[in-house]
Amino acid sequence: MKGFQIPNKLQRPTFWLLITLFLALIFVGLICIYSILNFWIAQNKILKVSFKISQEAKVPIIKTEFVPIISATGAIIMDADSKMVLYSKNPNLKSSTASTAKIMTALTALDYFKLSDILTVKEATSDGSVLGLLKDEQMTFENFLYAMLLPSANDAALAISQNYPGGEQMFVNKMNAKAKTLKLYNTHYADPAGLIDNGDYTTPFDMARLASFAMQNGEIKKIVGSKEKIISDVSGAHAYDLNNLNVLLGQDGVNGVKTGYTQEAGQVLVTSKDEKGKTIIIVVMKSDDRFADTEKLLDLVSNNLTYLSIHP
Repeated sequence: MKGFQIPNKLQRPTFWLLITLFLALIFVGLICIYSILNFWIAQNKILKVSFKISQEAKVPIIKTEFVPIISATGAIIMDADSKMVLYSKNPNLKSSTASTAKIMTALTALDYFKLSDILTVKEATSDGSVLGLLKDEQMTFENFLYAMLLPSANDAALAISQNYPGGEQMFVNKMNAKAKTLKLYNTHYADPAGLIDNGDYTTPFDMARLASFAMQNGEIKKIVGSKEKIISDVSGAHAYDLNNLNVLLGQDGVNGVKTGYTQEAGQVLVTSKDEKGKTIIIVVMKSDDRFADTEKLLDLVSNNLTYLSIHP
């Protein structure tokens, strides 16, 4: 028995109809692909724009292979602008900040207070180095900064934090938040004066970064570069003769920044040096003689620093 077959007169039109539909589908597909390609090209067109090549970059290096012998457990030399490390000894070793925490206290407070703001001493304290401020005594915020950064008065740091909205703890929270903003990932603060050794810690690398940002602040730079200052309360009844604890200030281009000491932290010194128009930051931590160690690192930089050009 023969199978069923479509008559020839029906087979030919159906065949050509299928061919026509097939070709039409191909044509429509090509049109779609063409449209998609045109849209993609329009969105990703490379435009010719005029531009100028920036000036060549400068990379700092120290032109000596001499390595100084220092007592500090951790130390670093950093170019303030580029944040490049020129010398280091255990740069990521965590240790107590001691009073160098007050650098962050100053930066944090300057984000909120105006220099002319009148702050009130909420409570008197005798912990560590103090100015001897009396309860309810009032001074300008600027005078509190001088008291905190020159003779490293803990009572001045406490007064600043307690005048912040929310009090001391909220202020310390802001200090830690600012540390994260500045990418100080190995830094933590427990109080504004740096007295809590197991809660106030940083590294030479983080401390150098912090100092480089601090020295960009005109007010901090002016204060830490002052050897002495006379301040008084708003009534004029109490005057205080302040002296900077940084004995290297003014030597070999040194223009800051802050000393620190606790039994746990050892001797700490953060130094800013002007070298031929460039700012160099030097940090020594857990030192037996912070000034002698820093002088050796200053000698390493002086007349040995050069900037190599990197062309774009």
